[in-house]
Amino acid sequence: MDISVSFSKTRPPPFSPSLCRQLSLRPNTPQLLRFSRNNGTFRRKPPPTISRPNKLAVTAIQISNLSENEDDFVLEDVPHLTDFLPNLPSYPNPLQKSQGYSIVKKTFVSPEDVVAENVVIQKGSPRGVHFRRTGPREKVYFKPEEVRACIVTCGGLCPGINTVIREIVCGLNNMYDVEDILGIEGGYKGFYSKNTMMLTPKVVNHIHKCGGTFLRTSRGGHDTHKIVDNIEDRGINQVYIIGGDGTHKGAALIYEEVKKRGLQVSVAGIPKTIDNDIAVIDKSFGFDTAVEEAQRAINAAHVEVESVENGVGIVKLMGRYSGFIAMYATLASRDVDCCLIPESPFYLEGRGGLFEFIEQRLKENGHLVIVVAEGAGQEYIAAEVHAADKKDASGNKLLLDIGPWLSDKIKDHFTMSRKMAVNMKYIDPTYMIRAIPSNASDNIYCTLLAHGAVHGAMAGYTGFTVGPVNSKHAYIPIARVTEKQNKVKLTDRMWARLLASTNQPSFVASDQERVEKEIMNI
Repeated sequence: MDISVSFSKTRPPPFSPSLCRQLSLRPNTPQLLRFSRNNGTFRRKPPPTISRPNKLAVTAIQISNLSENEDDFVLEDVPHLTDFLPNLPSYPNPLQKSQGYSIVKKTFVSPEDVVAENVVIQKGSPRGVHFRRTGPREKVYFKPEEVRACIVTCGGLCPGINTVIREIVCGLNNMYDVEDILGIEGGYKGFYSKNTMMLTPKVVNHIHKCGGTFLRTSRGGHDTHKIVDNIEDRGINQVYIIGGDGTHKGAALIYEEVKKRGLQVSVAGIPKTIDNDIAVIDKSFGFDTAVEEAQRAINAAHVEVESVENGVGIVKLMGRYSGFIAMYATLASRDVDCCLIPESPFYLEGRGGLFEFIEQRLKENGHLVIVVAEGAGQEYIAAEVHAADKKDASGNKLLLDIGPWLSDKIKDHFTMSRKMAVNMKYIDPTYMIRAIPSNASDNIYCTLLAHGAVHGAMAGYTGFTVGPVNSKHAYIPIARVTEKQNKVKLTDRMWARLLASTNQPSFVASDQERVEKEIMNI
């Protein structure tokens, strides 16, 4: 088994110091080592070419197959301040003297600890990509009294934002004795157009009980040079950015500009999106709260339609490009007859269409409930209203309102074509869900994210985001979470469970058959 390793001068290597001394590994020099399973020793080999470079990563490890029985191992590392400030001094971590951490069996995370992106593998298959595990390191690259941190929230609202703000402030103060923490008001543009506010544990003590964001937010407003100028002028050296994929793209630009200027500034992201469409991580904070709150709207719709003749309830939930909230809320409810999401195409008329399914359910049960994600069916509405593609300040496509459109279509079809009266009930709880405080589960999750970001920034990591990967929290290069969106996979078991629960048509096979018939008739 060959191991290719690249180390920087001051970065903690992914192997133990004793092993590195034994092998006489040289900084900044790729080393190829062969591991012998028989006696557990390494032998030096000529340097290879390091594979799979990452945009923001500077260290990669690959274990390449020499036989069919051995595995590939890749570490997608995050940048470190010493990558462009090689003479940066380090200091003992203040947690060594912490009363809270004194009872922890292993206070500091080992540099060898990594988290696997894929935990379900087959015998003989590659081990795949790994990320650095979050947590406190033995050495830090900031003196607590010299830290000036700032926190900014961007994009739409989501349950749990205030909890993340609170725990960053309390984590910096209680664990690392940092007292100089600024709040940037109003999103990215707040860096250069608004005043800051001082944040202390006392100031943020109760904000987790409130919805929204204590610091206020906005979309757009990102001007990299103005933002970094402000960071430099104010003497800020730790930047905590809470937002979604668009916000993280902005965070990546800030990191690149900081690196270009050679500033000792750690840039840490905390992924936020109520739609759960952030790639790599298991889920985004606020998602559990959103699914739980969506139950109230679904229950209300079910009560309404069950109380009238031919009741049809439509509940519109969040989900611009990803239908996770609609899918999980449907599975949790068990009162939903049909779930429509952006990833799954559907059609209204004809055999196997939505109208046929609605009529069948009304005959069987006398009522039905449909949950629809806001991004579903956009192509059908656009074709009718001939709407031009417009975008918001964040660059997101402005959606046409699927809820009223679908309600009108169903009502018109059964009233005009089927001569059948239906009682339509339409509920849109979108802003009610976005504005509530996070539940207990999300509060704990937000704490872990905030503390992970604080530990990473203090340890000198930068250009990273945090999140759980297979239930273990990891530092992830920002480029990995912005390269694509997380979407519901129609071929996965979770969607199959939903179809089994609702007994709705999958629409996929039927739609293909319909297209084939249309082609034959041309």
